[in-house]
Amino acid sequence: MKQDTLITTAGRDPENNYGIVNPPVYHASTIVAPTLEEFRERRKHRWEPGVFTYGRQGTPTHEAFEVAVAALLGGDRAVAMGSGLAAINAAMLAYLKSGDHVLMVDSAYGPARSFCDKFLGRFGVETTYYDPLIGAGIAELIQDNTKIVYTESPGSLTFEVQDIRAIADEAHKRGCVVIIDDTWSSGMFFKPFEHGVDVSVIAATKYIVGHSDVMMGVITTTDEQWQRIRQSASDLGANSGPDDIYLALRGLRTIGVRMRQHHINGLKLAKWLQARPEVVEVLHPGLPENPSHELWKRDFTGASGLFGVVLKPYRDEAFAAMLDGLKLFGMGASWGGFESLILLTDPASIRVATHDRWKDVGPTLRIHAGLEDADDLIEDLEKGFERLNANA
Repeated sequence: MKQDTLITTAGRDPENNYGIVNPPVYHASTIVAPTLEEFRERRKHRWEPGVFTYGRQGTPTHEAFEVAVAALLGGDRAVAMGSGLAAINAAMLAYLKSGDHVLMVDSAYGPARSFCDKFLGRFGVETTYYDPLIGAGIAELIQDNTKIVYTESPGSLTFEVQDIRAIADEAHKRGCVVIIDDTWSSGMFFKPFEHGVDVSVIAATKYIVGHSDVMMGVITTTDEQWQRIRQSASDLGANSGPDDIYLALRGLRTIGVRMRQHHINGLKLAKWLQARPEVVEVLHPGLPENPSHELWKRDFTGASGLFGVVLKPYRDEAFAAMLDGLKLFGMGASWGGFESLILLTDPASIRVATHDRWKDVGPTLRIHAGLEDADDLIEDLEKGFERLNANA
């Protein structure tokens, strides 16, 4: 079954739902069993398909979404969480105890770094940050107590593409679990399990939901890792609500057409920005000039709308004039919805292993190309650059 057909059909069962196209929304806390035997059987098999015991453990609405996401990513099982960060935390905690060691990519999502430094560190878990371009060299950093090699590709803010296959091969030789934050692709343009990943985490808040109105995360994994992941998710209790699941399912059905437009708009903006005199570099792996381009071409079938731009130095007042007057680009912390967004960022402030690579770099912008007409977005940015230069 081709991907677009899979997106449209996975997790639906109209034949067993009175012909209704979309799965119904089950609002449930208590789920009763008619007999003691049935109650015990459900408890014994509570995480098997079609078995429901308590609202926090999921409902048929949850199962429909989880089945669809797992099918899109090429994994075996999935579980929805209350946010992307909750999915990250549950995935990591499934494998860690005091005295363990984590290898975390230096271009990871900021809150994932904070979880390692401020939360895991309090309980005796050590984190080492590594260069996202390390590839098979990750082998030199793996310790006897390393349990997780955490990846994100492309990376947050700076968009380096990692050689996931090379990293996974080395990690598995030493018995490490490989986790990837695959939110940038959201299962559309990169299939993590084909590259040796054990666990995928996605902020479904972004492209899966696609409409900037739901907080949700989803963990997808293999049958081999499923019990540990599902137990960890249950222990954290950060489940998602059925109405949010319904909206996520609605968003998932159109992710194919939306992501293709994000790809087109993002590349058009990136190429236009390359020619601007205010711009030093565009951080988009889909550009031939990008250092990650060949790896991106090998492993990805497309690009999302999120990328970075390195600018020449300007006064802070000039940046404020540029950004404050934009009409189509909002300044918001998320991305992946239908609307375009822009943020002034500072990668060097949170980098450890690659700090020197970014410490002398000018200010950077993170741009999310939404679904507006790309020419209108370019016109909005062009006027922004005019204000930038007028206040330089």
